[in-house]
Amino acid sequence: MRHQCRVPQLGRPADQRKAMLRALTTQLIREGRVTTTKARAKALRDEAERMITLAKDGSLASRRRALGYIYDKQLVHALFDKAPNRYSDRKGGYTRITRTVRRRGDNAEMAIIELV
Repeated sequence: MRHQCRVPQLGRPADQRKAMLRALTTQLIREGRVTTTKARAKALRDEAERMITLAKDGSLASRRRALGYIYDKQLVHALFDKAPNRYSDRKGGYTRITRTVRRRGDNAEMAIIELV
């Protein structure tokens, strides 16, 4: 039974799903916005907001947790420099998901996720 299990499976095995979310999180923090499917955007929102919350904390343990998750070391250092100033007045909601047109090939719901 999967009662109360709210992890989005995204049609992938666990290792591929975790690697995909790590890559999408890294890309979102680097570029500021990513176009993907709506289900992936909703799963990505949790991970990206967790990384920004770690960056706002700014402790050494938080930095090490972020370095273990995000692929680019320089990107983590830049995030930890800029996030406390940019998001100091927010308690959450660092990302915005905007729905766009459906994908032509398989009619999947597409969305743009961006940092606020």
